[in-house]
Amino acid sequence: MPISRMDIDGKGSGSPMGIVGLILKHEPEMRPPIPIERLCAQLDIKAIEEHDSDNFEGILVTDENKHSGVIGHRRGRQRQRSRFTIAHELGHFLIVTHKPMSPEGFRCTRADMYQQDAAEADRRGRMEVEANQFASLILMPPPFLRQAFNTRGGPDLRHVPAMAADFDVSKEAMARAYAENHPEPLAIVITENGRILRSYRNRVRFPFIQPRNGDPVPRRSLFHSGNHHRGVASAIDECVADLWIEVKRGERAPTLYEQVLHQQDGFAMIMLHLERPDEDDEEEERDLERSWEPRFRR
Repeated sequence: MPISRMDIDGKGSGSPMGIVGLILKHEPEMRPPIPIERLCAQLDIKAIEEHDSDNFEGILVTDENKHSGVIGHRRGRQRQRSRFTIAHELGHFLIVTHKPMSPEGFRCTRADMYQQDAAEADRRGRMEVEANQFASLILMPPPFLRQAFNTRGGPDLRHVPAMAADFDVSKEAMARAYAENHPEPLAIVITENGRILRSYRNRVRFPFIQPRNGDPVPRRSLFHSGNHHRGVASAIDECVADLWIEVKRGERAPTLYEQVLHQQDGFAMIMLHLERPDEDDEEEERDLERSWEPRFRR
């Protein structure tokens, strides 16, 4: 039987992951690309409409108790971006702790769709972060991502456009899911005209990226080599680790690989793949260093 609000309300943790888990449990036959508009209809969204506002990417109009709602998305956007916006607003509707900040309901900007972090005291920001988490999880459910990773093998930027097409999402939305969910320690940096816009990584497996949003891409990055063709991912090549991550003094630098995909209108993706030193290799190297230490006797 198709899922309904009765299958969600009052159950699970109320978190984005908990809600998506319930949806997948009650929709075992559902496969990517996820039919987000059908899900909205089943979950008491009465209409999905286009709007012409330049100020907002997505809108959710609902009553205080969220008995039903209407979702709006900006006219003229690519279908994949609109699907993410619709899923984002559905997240606001289903997450019980999300309450409109004004009588007009939720009004979400383009910047809200990219928000990854928010301070504890920033209630609105935290709601936008959770709505983005929900949208990513429902459109690119982790079980189906894992299947795709197993099928396609090791990290490669060529996988991102292909998987974006399979899941019917934008390349950047897939880049984020790819970096955060891949079993290898990865980060994907999004750039525009040679400057860093934002980056995505698995925060457990991949360290903090030192260049900040707005900084130029490091000069010694593979990005600046002249052997790139738009729409074609470069070869994967080793780079200097401290271009991107902190290498503490006295510690052995990890091996870091770069791959670049130049896109239209000055945009590009840079994939960083971290290969940590093997513990046995490190111990063997330390033994070798000790064996060469001069020994003096008094």
